Amino acid sequence: MRWAWTILVAAGLLAACGADETPPDGAELGRMLPTGSLRVATRNAPTTYYFDRDGETAGPEHDAAVAFAEYLGVAVQWQVYASVGEILDSLASGDADLAAAGLTVTAARAERVRFGEPYREVREQVVCHRKARPPRSVDGLVEREIVITARSSYRDALAQLKSGELPSLAWREDPAPTEHLLRQVAGRRIDCTVADSHIVKLNRRYLPELAVGPPIGEVQRLAWAVAADNPSLARRVDGWQRSKAGKGALAGIEARYYDYLPEFDFVDLRAFKRRVQSRYPKYRELFTRAAAEHGVDPFLLAAQGYQESHWDPKARSPTGVRGLMMLTRRTAGSLGVSDRLDPAQSIDGGARYLARMIERLPDEITGEDREFMALAAYNVGYGHLRDARLLAESLGRDPSRWEDLREVLPLLADKKYHRKLKYGYARGMEPVRYVQRIRNYRDILIRLAVDA
Repeated sequence: MRWAWTILVAAGLLAACGADETPPDGAELGRMLPTGSLRVATRNAPTTYYFDRDGETAGPEHDAAVAFAEYLGVAVQWQVYASVGEILDSLASGDADLAAAGLTVTAARAERVRFGEPYREVREQVVCHRKARPPRSVDGLVEREIVITARSSYRDALAQLKSGELPSLAWREDPAPTEHLLRQVAGRRIDCTVADSHIVKLNRRYLPELAVGPPIGEVQRLAWAVAADNPSLARRVDGWQRSKAGKGALAGIEARYYDYLPEFDFVDLRAFKRRVQSRYPKYRELFTRAAAEHGVDPFLLAAQGYQESHWDPKARSPTGVRGLMMLTRRTAGSLGVSDRLDPAQSIDGGARYLARMIERLPDEITGEDREFMALAAYNVGYGHLRDARLLAESLGRDPSRWEDLREVLPLLADKKYHRKLKYGYARGMEPVRYVQRIRNYRDILIRLAVDA
């Protein structure tokens, strides 16, 4: 579900105020931020804050807090805690100014802190191992060992069930974060846990053994929080979220971290993890060497290789493409590849061709947008990509952002649009799915490399 911008009225939420595009002056900053920087309390998790493959800090909450700090004109001072309870305590004690940690808005928490406007709606879901078969309804929870994160909103949801229809319901609380408990479930060291739906969606890619059971309780809302005695900062949080700059920043974060995730496919992810163990080690060095030589991301190249052939050097299709990187005869010839079935030649040729696509793109396309558009060109052809960019511009979209272009590419199959374009018809949804799946495989490869 996308970031929510509708003003939601709930206990503890702030009253509506107009969006303020004007940064605060020095006096207001002094009242809001006693140390002169924005001290952000968070936790280390894929949905909040983490270190990426380059050792740089990243994550949805990280990126949003950085954008908010830039609006305030201050630096961020990160304070990473192990649990939600510690994060809330840091606000109450004055050790932190802002909690950006995927916090669920609850009445009990709203008595201690001020919540900003909710930015996401989630469901709290029961999660068990696939072989254990999660219960079909909440009634089946009384027969399971349930372990949840201590001092979490999940305790409130289970307590409500216990006080109502399930008086015999029992559970155990553990100080470990939700992501750790999900790994415990995947390893069959505990029976079931409870997690927010967006956390489950991200982690099932790495842990396909997880199966989702029934939701618990009503839809929950996530929001930032500030200290109860800091109304100025609370107003600034709400104003920034409602502003054009804030909405743009949050929409970009949504696209980067969530929008590309495919629907969960247990068979595909199980096969992928199996092939990471059985096939990938044979070709890892070839991917690394070719990526370094041609200046591309080795994980992205390896993920592309999997999408093309499942890392099968003898793969072939009825259309004549062959080899691990599924090169056409014509493309292989232009790249100096004499044997498409030779893994080393195929991977080097694929890396060379991807680098060629990256190089051809205009300079105004930067960062990951450049990588994703190059992948799309690899799949559908540079001419069709160029058509899509021209179409995007004519429709008032940004032709240099993948977030916009992925919405336009499918229009290449619509006669209303493609009859006016130089390269005409194309199955424009294919490159969108192609890039989506490669991004997913790349993320899993990176995660597995970190965990190794």
